[in-house]
Amino acid sequence: MRFGIFIPQGWRHDLVDIEPKDHWATMKSLAQAADAGPWESLWVYDHFHTVPVPTEEATHEAWTLMSAFAASTSRIRLGQMCTCMSYRNPAYLAKVAATVDIISGGRVEMGIGAGWYENEWRAYGYGFPEARDRLGALRDGVEIFRQMWTQGKATYAGKYYSVDGAICAPRPLQGTVVDGSPSNGIPMWVAGGGEKVTLKIAAQYGDYTNFFGDPTEFARKSEILRGHCQTVGRDYDEITRSANVNILIGETQVEVEERVREYIALRSRAGIPEEASRKEVDGLRAAGTCGTPDQVAEALASYGKVGLGYAITYFPEVAYDTSGVDLFERTVMRELQG
Repeated sequence: MRFGIFIPQGWRHDLVDIEPKDHWATMKSLAQAADAGPWESLWVYDHFHTVPVPTEEATHEAWTLMSAFAASTSRIRLGQMCTCMSYRNPAYLAKVAATVDIISGGRVEMGIGAGWYENEWRAYGYGFPEARDRLGALRDGVEIFRQMWTQGKATYAGKYYSVDGAICAPRPLQGTVVDGSPSNGIPMWVAGGGEKVTLKIAAQYGDYTNFFGDPTEFARKSEILRGHCQTVGRDYDEITRSANVNILIGETQVEVEERVREYIALRSRAGIPEEASRKEVDGLRAAGTCGTPDQVAEALASYGKVGLGYAITYFPEVAYDTSGVDLFERTVMRELQG
């Protein structure tokens, strides 16, 4: 199994009590530690407001961070899970990604989705279109990405986006001077498990998918993806299936419970009701990703058996305490990476 790690940027109330002047030093330190460690990739979210409710706690912008991480790391790959297509014009976004790819020496991953956080959409003046329209915009946008990154120019007339000779110069390093996606240049991760549209877009354009559910549900969606691949003439095995995995880990069950208490207390300081935090922890326990190394490894292995090839992990306490990440690296990752 391959592994990525989310760097805290505030969206999930994971920079609470850290002064804004210290945010970048915190994020950079964690990114550089991941760069020096066993991780294949680092990730950020593409959101403007905190979740599950908007607060005035920090949420740092994704692509600004991509550029900063590109300049301050040397090896690790750089992704967003996931960029919302409709927050930026896709031709503009293709240019941004190409520039970051050059700054990084060819290390960008494009995580892309249709978007879902209604409060955020409306607050920033995007409205909130019906799902079919958000998915239509996603479909138009990924075609523009592909043309700009592989041909250096895009001409496309879609229902939601149209471009006429939009130039991407220089093109990304990936697909030109370093290996990248054969189809896209910059590898494209299509996020979401929508069975009729999203997974079909993934079959047509994706190098990776990103969806979750219990192992039975994950396997079922994988078979739907396989069907879409057959329909569009795509080799199903070309697509790596990924998932975001939230981790609360401790050496012993006592340490796990202490980690849970610290997590709930951290969110409480940000104004998140304890009941909401406990409900989230209950979900992690059910998934097996709140536990000891053996329990977490067993849970991830069960997903590996049904096709999960890439886990993008999130450790909510990592801005304050890296011991959980350290434990995961030397136990779970070592076991599952073989």
